[in-house]
Amino acid sequence: MGEGAGSAWKSTRESVLIIFRYLTREILVTMAAVAGVLLLVIMGSRFIRYFTDAAEGEIPASILGTLMLFHLPGFAELVLPLALFLGILLAYGQLYLNSEITVLVACGISPVRLLRVSLIPAAIVAILVAVCSLWLTPAGALQNERMIAEQQSRLDFTALAPGRFQDFGQGRTAYTEAMNDDQSRMQEVFISERQRRNDGAPETMVTRASEGYQTVDDETGSRFLVLTEGERYSIDPGNHQAERLEFETYAVRLSRVDEERDLDAAEYASTAALFGDDSPRAQAQLQWRFSLPVMVLILTLIALPLAKVNPRQGRFAKLLPAIFLHISYLSLLLAALDAIGRGKLPPWIGMWPIHVFYLAIGLVLMWRFQRGGVR
Repeated sequence: MGEGAGSAWKSTRESVLIIFRYLTREILVTMAAVAGVLLLVIMGSRFIRYFTDAAEGEIPASILGTLMLFHLPGFAELVLPLALFLGILLAYGQLYLNSEITVLVACGISPVRLLRVSLIPAAIVAILVAVCSLWLTPAGALQNERMIAEQQSRLDFTALAPGRFQDFGQGRTAYTEAMNDDQSRMQEVFISERQRRNDGAPETMVTRASEGYQTVDDETGSRFLVLTEGERYSIDPGNHQAERLEFETYAVRLSRVDEERDLDAAEYASTAALFGDDSPRAQAQLQWRFSLPVMVLILTLIALPLAKVNPRQGRFAKLLPAIFLHISYLSLLLAALDAIGRGKLPPWIGMWPIHVFYLAIGLVLMWRFQRGGVR
Protein backbone atom coordinates (compact mmCIF):
# COMPACT_ATOMS: atom_id res chain seq x y z
CA MET A 1 0.00 0.00 0.00
CA GLY A 2 2.85 2.33 0.92
CA GLU A 3 4.69 1.46 -2.27
CA GLY A 4 1.56 2.21 -4.34
CA ALA A 5 1.10 5.61 -2.69
CA GLY A 6 4.76 6.47 -3.19
CA SER A 7 4.62 5.44 -6.84
CA ALA A 8 1.47 7.49 -7.40
CA TRP A 9 3.06 10.54 -5.72
CA LYS A 10 6.17 10.16 -7.87
CA SER A 11 4.08 9.84 -11.02
CA THR A 12 2.07 12.93 -10.10
CA ARG A 13 5.24 14.88 -9.39
CA GLU A 14 6.71 13.91 -12.76
CA SER A 15 3.50 14.93 -14.50
CA VAL A 16 3.54 18.33 -12.81
CA LEU A 17 7.18 18.85 -13.82
CA ILE A 18 6.33 17.97 -17.41
CA ILE A 19 3.48 20.51 -17.38
CA PHE A 20 5.72 23.18 -15.86
CA ARG A 21 8.43 22.56 -18.46
CA TYR A 22 5.82 22.70 -21.22
CA LEU A 23 4.43 26.04 -20.02
CA THR A 24 7.89 27.51 -19.49
CA ARG A 25 8.96 26.41 -22.96
CA GLU A 26 5.85 27.95 -24.54
CA ILE A 27 6.53 31.29 -22.82
CA LEU A 28 10.25 31.35 -23.68
CA VAL A 29 9.73 30.32 -27.32
CA THR A 30 7.06 32.98 -27.85
CA MET A 31 9.16 35.57 -26.03
CA ALA A 32 12.22 34.73 -28.17
CA ALA A 33 10.20 35.19 -31.37
CA VAL A 34 8.83 38.55 -30.23
CA ALA A 35 12.24 39.72 -28.99
CA GLY A 36 13.86 38.74 -32.29
CA VAL A 37 11.38 40.78 -34.31
CA LEU A 38 11.62 43.82 -32.02
CA LEU A 39 15.43 43.74 -31.95
CA LEU A 40 15.54 43.42 -35.73
CA VAL A 41 13.33 46.50 -36.15
CA ILE A 42 15.14 48.64 -33.56
CA MET A 43 18.65 47.66 -34.62
CA GLY A 44 17.73 48.09 -38.27
CA SER A 45 16.54 51.62 -37.58
CA ARG A 46 19.71 52.49 -35.67
CA PHE A 47 21.91 50.89 -38.33
CA ILE A 48 20.27 53.04 -41.02
CA ARG A 49 21.05 56.16 -38.96
CA TYR A 50 24.69 55.13 -38.54
CA PHE A 51 24.94 54.17 -42.19
CA THR A 52 23.65 57.61 -43.16
CA ASP A 53 26.24 59.25 -40.89
CA ALA A 54 28.95 57.10 -42.50
CA ALA A 55 27.77 58.05 -45.98
CA GLU A 56 27.93 61.73 -45.01
CA GLY A 57 31.47 61.29 -43.73
CA GLU A 58 30.70 61.81 -40.03
CA ILE A 59 31.95 58.37 -38.92
CA PRO A 60 34.06 55.70 -40.65
CA ALA A 61 32.10 52.80 -42.12
CA SER A 62 34.59 50.35 -40.61
CA ILE A 63 33.27 50.85 -37.06
CA LEU A 64 29.56 50.37 -37.83
CA GLY A 65 29.52 46.72 -36.74
CA THR A 66 31.30 47.48 -33.46
CA LEU A 67 28.95 50.37 -32.70
CA MET A 68 25.91 48.14 -33.20
CA LEU A 69 27.42 45.40 -31.02
CA PHE A 70 27.95 47.78 -28.10
CA HIS A 71 24.41 49.13 -28.55
CA LEU A 72 22.89 45.65 -28.27
CA PRO A 73 22.66 45.54 -24.41
CA GLY A 74 20.86 48.89 -24.40
CA PHE A 75 18.32 47.57 -26.87
CA ALA A 76 17.96 44.27 -25.03
CA GLU A 77 17.18 45.85 -21.65
CA LEU A 78 14.18 47.61 -23.20
CA VAL A 79 13.04 44.85 -25.56
CA LEU A 80 13.21 41.85 -23.20
CA PRO A 81 10.58 43.10 -20.68
CA LEU A 82 8.13 43.85 -23.48
CA ALA A 83 8.94 40.55 -25.22
CA LEU A 84 8.28 38.58 -22.03
CA PHE A 85 5.05 40.52 -21.42
CA LEU A 86 3.79 39.77 -24.93
CA GLY A 87 5.15 36.22 -24.77
CA ILE A 88 3.01 35.41 -21.70
CA LEU A 89 -0.05 37.03 -23.26
CA LEU A 90 0.31 35.16 -26.55
CA ALA A 91 1.39 31.82 -25.08
CA TYR A 92 -1.37 31.60 -22.48
CA GLY A 93 -3.87 33.11 -24.92
CA GLN A 94 -3.20 30.23 -27.30
CA LEU A 95 -3.58 27.74 -24.42
CA TYR A 96 -6.97 29.24 -23.60
CA LEU A 97 -8.08 28.95 -27.23
CA ASN A 98 -6.98 25.30 -27.34
CA SER A 99 -8.76 24.59 -24.02
CA GLU A 100 -5.46 23.39 -22.58
CA ILE A 101 -5.93 25.60 -19.53
CA THR A 102 -9.19 23.77 -18.85
CA VAL A 103 -7.29 20.49 -18.84
CA LEU A 104 -4.67 21.94 -16.50
CA VAL A 105 -7.41 23.10 -14.11
CA ALA A 106 -8.81 19.59 -14.10
CA CYS A 107 -5.34 18.41 -13.12
CA GLY A 108 -5.37 20.74 -10.12
CA ILE A 109 -3.34 23.67 -11.51
CA SER A 110 -4.50 26.85 -9.74
CA PRO A 111 -3.87 30.50 -10.79
CA VAL A 112 -1.21 30.77 -8.09
CA ARG A 113 0.63 27.77 -9.52
CA LEU A 114 0.39 29.26 -13.01
CA LEU A 115 1.94 32.43 -11.60
CA ARG A 116 4.78 30.40 -10.10
CA VAL A 117 5.40 28.80 -13.47
CA SER A 118 5.40 32.22 -15.15
CA LEU A 119 7.89 33.56 -12.62
CA ILE A 120 10.50 31.01 -13.71
CA PRO A 121 11.11 32.58 -17.17
CA ALA A 122 10.44 36.00 -15.61
CA ALA A 123 13.31 35.45 -13.16
CA ILE A 124 15.61 34.44 -16.03
CA VAL A 125 14.67 37.54 -18.02
CA ALA A 126 14.97 39.78 -14.94
CA ILE A 127 18.53 38.51 -14.39
CA LEU A 128 19.43 39.15 -18.05
CA VAL A 129 17.93 42.64 -17.90
CA ALA A 130 19.76 43.36 -14.64
CA VAL A 131 23.08 42.29 -16.19
CA CYS A 132 22.42 44.60 -19.14
CA SER A 133 21.16 47.62 -17.19
CA LEU A 134 23.65 47.43 -14.31
CA TRP A 135 26.76 46.52 -16.26
CA LEU A 136 26.68 45.91 -20.03
CA THR A 137 24.65 48.93 -21.18
CA PRO A 138 26.70 51.66 -19.45
CA ALA A 139 29.94 49.89 -20.39
CA GLY A 140 28.83 49.58 -24.02
CA ALA A 141 27.63 53.20 -24.19
CA LEU A 142 30.95 54.42 -22.76
CA GLN A 143 32.90 52.30 -25.23
CA ASN A 144 30.86 53.69 -28.13
CA GLU A 145 31.46 57.28 -27.05
CA ARG A 146 35.17 56.62 -26.61
CA MET A 147 35.34 55.03 -30.04
CA ILE A 148 33.61 57.97 -31.72
CA ALA A 149 35.73 60.46 -29.76
CA GLU A 150 38.87 58.55 -30.73
CA GLN A 151 37.91 58.62 -34.39
CA GLN A 152 37.25 62.35 -34.18
CA SER A 153 40.50 62.93 -32.32
CA ARG A 154 42.43 61.24 -35.11
CA LEU A 155 41.41 62.46 -38.51
CA ASP A 156 38.20 64.13 -39.44
CA PHE A 157 38.83 63.13 -43.04
CA THR A 158 39.27 59.38 -42.43
CA ALA A 159 35.68 58.90 -43.60
CA LEU A 160 36.20 60.95 -46.77
CA ALA A 161 36.16 59.00 -49.99
CA PRO A 162 38.67 60.20 -52.61
CA GLY A 163 37.08 61.71 -55.67
CA ARG A 164 33.88 62.86 -53.94
CA PHE A 165 32.63 66.14 -52.51
CA GLN A 166 31.56 65.52 -48.90
CA ASP A 167 30.49 67.48 -45.85
CA PHE A 168 33.46 68.22 -43.61
CA GLY A 169 31.56 69.72 -40.64
CA GLN A 170 30.92 73.33 -39.60
CA GLY A 171 29.71 74.38 -43.05
CA ARG A 172 32.72 72.95 -44.90
CA THR A 173 32.71 70.87 -48.08
CA ALA A 174 35.87 68.95 -48.85
CA TYR A 175 37.29 67.12 -51.83
CA THR A 176 40.48 65.11 -52.00
CA GLU A 177 41.95 63.43 -55.03
CA ALA A 178 43.72 60.66 -53.11
CA MET A 179 44.85 59.50 -49.65
CA ASN A 180 48.18 58.01 -48.67
CA ASP A 181 48.50 54.40 -47.55
CA ASP A 182 47.89 54.98 -43.82
CA GLN A 183 45.03 57.45 -44.47
CA SER A 184 46.89 60.19 -42.60
CA ARG A 185 47.40 62.67 -45.45
CA MET A 186 45.16 63.98 -48.20
CA GLN A 187 46.53 64.73 -51.67
CA GLU A 188 45.25 67.59 -53.87
CA VAL A 189 42.79 69.08 -51.38
CA PHE A 190 39.86 71.40 -52.09
CA ILE A 191 37.84 72.95 -49.22
CA SER A 192 34.87 75.31 -49.46
CA GLU A 193 33.70 77.14 -46.30
CA ARG A 194 30.74 79.40 -45.62
CA GLN A 195 31.47 82.04 -42.98
CA ARG A 196 30.31 85.43 -41.77
CA ARG A 197 32.60 88.37 -41.39
CA ASN A 198 32.68 90.62 -38.34
CA ASP A 199 30.10 92.92 -39.92
CA GLY A 200 27.71 89.96 -40.41
CA ALA A 201 28.07 89.79 -44.19
CA PRO A 202 28.26 86.27 -45.70
CA GLU A 203 31.54 85.14 -47.11
CA THR A 204 32.74 82.05 -48.99
CA MET A 205 36.29 80.83 -48.51
CA VAL A 206 37.77 78.46 -51.11
CA THR A 207 41.07 76.77 -50.32
CA ARG A 208 43.19 74.57 -52.57
CA ALA A 209 46.32 72.79 -51.40
CA SER A 210 48.61 70.06 -52.62
CA GLU A 211 48.52 68.20 -49.30
CA GLY A 212 46.68 68.20 -45.96
CA TYR A 213 47.19 66.51 -42.59
CA GLN A 214 45.99 66.90 -39.02
CA THR A 215 47.85 67.99 -35.91
CA VAL A 216 46.92 68.67 -32.29
CA ASP A 217 48.09 71.66 -30.26
CA ASP A 218 49.78 70.28 -27.13
CA GLU A 219 48.94 73.38 -25.07
CA THR A 220 45.27 73.91 -25.92
CA GLY A 221 44.29 70.47 -27.18
CA SER A 222 42.67 72.00 -30.27
CA ARG A 223 42.92 70.10 -33.55
CA PHE A 224 44.03 71.72 -36.79
CA LEU A 225 44.01 70.66 -40.41
CA VAL A 226 47.35 71.79 -41.84
CA LEU A 227 47.40 72.53 -45.59
CA THR A 228 50.61 72.98 -47.56
CA GLU A 229 51.51 74.59 -50.88
CA GLY A 230 48.20 76.13 -51.85
CA GLU A 231 45.96 79.13 -52.40
CA ARG A 232 43.00 80.61 -50.49
CA TYR A 233 40.28 82.75 -52.05
CA SER A 234 37.76 84.95 -50.23
CA ILE A 235 34.60 85.58 -52.23
CA ASP A 236 31.61 87.81 -51.41
CA PRO A 237 28.32 86.78 -53.07
CA GLY A 238 27.39 89.35 -55.70
CA ASN A 239 30.87 90.86 -55.77
CA HIS A 240 33.01 90.32 -58.86
CA GLN A 241 36.23 90.74 -56.89
CA ALA A 242 37.98 88.16 -54.76
CA GLU A 243 40.92 88.14 -52.38
CA ARG A 244 43.68 85.64 -53.14
CA LEU A 245 46.25 84.39 -50.67
CA GLU A 246 49.13 82.07 -51.49
CA PHE A 247 50.65 80.05 -48.66
CA GLU A 248 53.22 77.43 -47.94
CA THR A 249 51.47 76.30 -44.73
CA TYR A 250 47.94 77.14 -43.60
CA ALA A 251 46.08 75.72 -40.56
CA VAL A 252 42.30 75.34 -40.25
CA ARG A 253 40.98 74.70 -36.73
CA LEU A 254 38.73 71.65 -36.62
CA SER A 255 37.65 71.59 -32.98
CA ARG A 256 38.34 73.04 -29.56
CA VAL A 257 38.80 71.33 -26.23
CA ASP A 258 35.33 72.40 -25.05
CA GLU A 259 33.80 70.61 -28.05
CA GLU A 260 35.02 67.19 -26.88
CA ARG A 261 32.45 64.66 -25.71
CA ASP A 262 31.56 64.48 -22.03
CA LEU A 263 32.55 60.94 -21.05
CA ASP A 264 31.97 61.61 -17.34
CA ALA A 265 28.16 61.77 -17.70
CA ALA A 266 26.10 59.65 -15.31
CA GLU A 267 24.76 57.44 -18.09
CA TYR A 268 28.29 56.21 -18.82
CA ALA A 269 29.30 55.69 -15.18
CA SER A 270 29.45 52.24 -13.66
CA THR A 271 26.74 51.25 -11.18
CA ALA A 272 29.31 51.06 -8.37
CA ALA A 273 30.36 54.65 -9.11
CA LEU A 274 26.74 55.84 -9.02
CA PHE A 275 26.35 54.59 -5.44
CA GLY A 276 28.97 57.09 -4.32
CA ASP A 277 27.50 60.00 -6.28
CA ASP A 278 24.70 62.05 -4.66
CA SER A 279 24.01 64.23 -7.69
CA PRO A 280 20.45 64.14 -9.08
CA ARG A 281 21.53 62.72 -12.46
CA ALA A 282 23.50 59.91 -10.82
CA GLN A 283 20.60 59.01 -8.54
CA ALA A 284 18.20 59.09 -11.50
CA GLN A 285 20.42 56.71 -13.47
CA LEU A 286 20.81 54.40 -10.47
CA GLN A 287 17.06 54.10 -9.93
CA TRP A 288 16.46 53.62 -13.66
CA ARG A 289 18.91 50.71 -13.82
CA PHE A 290 17.26 48.92 -10.91
CA SER A 291 13.77 49.72 -12.17
CA LEU A 292 14.09 47.67 -15.35
CA PRO A 293 14.46 44.22 -13.71
CA VAL A 294 11.77 45.17 -11.17
CA MET A 295 9.48 46.05 -14.07
CA VAL A 296 9.94 42.55 -15.53
CA LEU A 297 8.49 40.88 -12.42
CA ILE A 298 5.60 43.33 -12.11
CA LEU A 299 4.69 42.95 -15.79
CA THR A 300 4.58 39.17 -15.29
CA LEU A 301 2.06 39.63 -12.50
CA ILE A 302 -0.06 41.83 -14.79
CA ALA A 303 0.28 39.65 -17.89
CA LEU A 304 -1.08 36.41 -16.41
CA PRO A 305 -4.66 37.63 -15.71
CA LEU A 306 -4.70 39.66 -18.93
CA ALA A 307 -3.90 36.50 -20.91
CA LYS A 308 -7.29 35.01 -20.05
CA VAL A 309 -9.44 35.27 -23.17
CA ASN A 310 -12.71 33.86 -24.37
CA PRO A 311 -12.30 31.45 -27.31
CA ARG A 312 -14.73 33.59 -29.28
CA GLN A 313 -12.58 36.69 -28.76
CA GLY A 314 -9.28 35.32 -30.01
CA ARG A 315 -5.93 35.59 -28.26
CA PHE A 316 -5.30 39.12 -29.55
CA ALA A 317 -8.38 40.57 -27.83
CA LYS A 318 -6.45 42.02 -24.88
CA LEU A 319 -3.17 42.61 -26.69
CA LEU A 320 -3.77 46.28 -27.51
CA PRO A 321 -4.79 47.39 -23.98
CA ALA A 322 -1.88 45.36 -22.58
CA ILE A 323 0.57 47.18 -24.87
CA PHE A 324 -0.86 50.54 -23.81
CA LEU A 325 -0.38 49.47 -20.19
CA HIS A 326 3.27 48.66 -20.84
CA ILE A 327 3.82 51.91 -22.73
CA SER A 328 2.31 53.93 -19.88
CA TYR A 329 4.53 52.10 -17.36
CA LEU A 330 7.72 52.74 -19.34
CA SER A 331 6.75 56.32 -20.16
CA LEU A 332 6.20 57.17 -16.50
CA LEU A 333 9.59 55.69 -15.62
CA LEU A 334 11.26 57.77 -18.34
CA ALA A 335 9.44 60.90 -17.14
CA ALA A 336 10.59 60.19 -13.59
CA LEU A 337 14.15 59.67 -14.85
CA ASP A 338 14.12 63.12 -16.43
CA ALA A 339 12.43 64.75 -13.41
CA ILE A 340 14.92 63.29 -10.93
CA GLY A 341 17.86 64.24 -13.14
CA ARG A 342 16.62 67.83 -13.34
CA GLY A 343 16.07 68.01 -9.60
CA LYS A 344 12.29 68.43 -9.93
CA LEU A 345 11.56 65.13 -8.17
CA PRO A 346 13.36 64.18 -4.93
CA PRO A 347 15.44 61.01 -5.28
CA TRP A 348 13.97 59.58 -2.06
CA ILE A 349 10.58 59.54 -3.78
CA GLY A 350 11.99 58.60 -7.17
CA MET A 351 10.45 55.91 -9.33
CA TRP A 352 9.19 53.68 -6.54
CA PRO A 353 5.61 55.07 -6.42
CA ILE A 354 5.27 54.09 -10.09
CA HIS A 355 6.29 50.51 -9.31
CA VAL A 356 3.92 50.39 -6.34
CA PHE A 357 1.05 51.66 -8.51
CA TYR A 358 1.51 49.00 -11.21
CA LEU A 359 2.16 46.34 -8.58
CA ALA A 360 -1.24 47.24 -7.10
CA ILE A 361 -2.81 46.92 -10.55
CA GLY A 362 -1.25 43.49 -10.92
CA LEU A 363 -2.43 42.34 -7.49
CA VAL A 364 -5.98 43.51 -8.16
CA LEU A 365 -6.04 41.77 -11.55
CA MET A 366 -4.59 38.63 -10.00
CA TRP A 367 -7.18 38.68 -7.21
CA ARG A 368 -10.03 38.97 -9.70
CA PHE A 369 -8.40 36.28 -11.84
CA GLN A 370 -8.17 33.90 -8.89
CA ARG A 371 -11.76 34.55 -7.81
CA GLY A 372 -13.05 33.96 -11.33
CA GLY A 373 -10.88 30.90 -11.89
CA VAL A 374 -8.83 30.20 -14.95
CA ARG A 375 -11.58 28.68 -17.07
